[in-house]
Amino acid sequence: MFSPLRHPGYRHLFIAQVAALLGTGMATVALSLLAHDLAGAGAGETLGAALAIKMVAYIGVAPFASALAARLPRKTLLVSLDVVRAVVAASLPFVGEAWQVYALMTVLYIASAAFTPAFQAMIPDLLPDEGEYTKALSLSRLAADLESVASPVLAALLLAFISYNNLFAGTALGFVISALFVVGATLPLLKNIQPRPFLQRLTGGMRLFALTPRLRGLLAISLATAAGGAMVFVNTVVLVQSRFGLSDQATAWALAAFGGGSMTAAVVLPRLLGRLTDRLAMVLGAAVMTAVLFAGPWLAVSYPALLAMWVVMGFGYSLTITPAGRALRRSSTPDDRPALFAAQFALSHACWLLAYPVAGLVSAQAQPGAAFLVLAAPCALGTLLGLVVWPAHDPENLVHSHDDLDPEDPLMMLWTALQPTGSIGFR
Repeated sequence: MFSPLRHPGYRHLFIAQVAALLGTGMATVALSLLAHDLAGAGAGETLGAALAIKMVAYIGVAPFASALAARLPRKTLLVSLDVVRAVVAASLPFVGEAWQVYALMTVLYIASAAFTPAFQAMIPDLLPDEGEYTKALSLSRLAADLESVASPVLAALLLAFISYNNLFAGTALGFVISALFVVGATLPLLKNIQPRPFLQRLTGGMRLFALTPRLRGLLAISLATAAGGAMVFVNTVVLVQSRFGLSDQATAWALAAFGGGSMTAAVVLPRLLGRLTDRLAMVLGAAVMTAVLFAGPWLAVSYPALLAMWVVMGFGYSLTITPAGRALRRSSTPDDRPALFAAQFALSHACWLLAYPVAGLVSAQAQPGAAFLVLAAPCALGTLLGLVVWPAHDPENLVHSHDDLDPEDPLMMLWTALQPTGSIGFR
């Protein structure tokens, strides 16, 4: 599983990712505790609104950032965005009003919206072998789970000595370390790529989603992922501190339990994907999350029961996310890849934009038990749509037929450009 780390360029990027995620994880805990300070039992509504702002920034910025940055040096872009995020994080402990925190977090979210797709799109170029790329996806998932496990654990230990506002300093340090390792990474040069007009770069990823069955299925699974994840990220603090009357540290440990389940799935996935298709693994993960949400009102009656539920939820969550990069890689060429990853970033976060406010509003207006059931509906819908829309027989090279289209038709021009990859399943 760790063989991709033998590649120096990927190793530097992986360490950069781990550093940034550790810092971001501490900021997530701090933001949850800030919301509870501001709103008490209504923290779910406050946190849901804050995370909705994050999703708006991600959806609106990612495609434009990818199109605008197509001709910029990738290393310069990534380092600059890390520096912006570090400055914002370092400023957060010194603000005294909620709106100032949200304004600064918006800037951080915009920088992340430009950074993440560009970062993700480079990994297939560094590791062209699919087996190595699959392992790299699991390592990236493992790194993301480090945010969910190690960051809350570290936050729980630090909260015994410092206030949660000081956790934002750890976020700034993470981004600085990330920038330093990106500087030291040797990144591949993209050769023989003909620059495309801005509008094509802006819309190319969305068109690929519209035309490729496996990508439409991937989008459906993203809806299920968002519904389950929103319940965890928005309402854990409400369940732990308002329903069970426990401490800030107990909230951090509950989030760590979710990350532990996700990390377990990331470890077993490289071998599992040798036996299961990406489609089956992702649908299975979505079904697990749906089952936990439906059972939530009756099972989440104690803190130990919640920890067990979050472990299972985390396992299903990782199953829905980790194989996604393989589907994106199979559906694009190197020059299309940044636009496609940016489109996936925007579309998946559009699903989160729907899920976060629902999770917060239902919890605040009714109770967390009702939020479980309300979110179970889109989770189940996404699972079923993914099963139906994503063809069970999904070869890497799909059949194409466009005989009725004029050669100057925009769709025909797009298909001609993408034909060597066999990426578009359109007849």
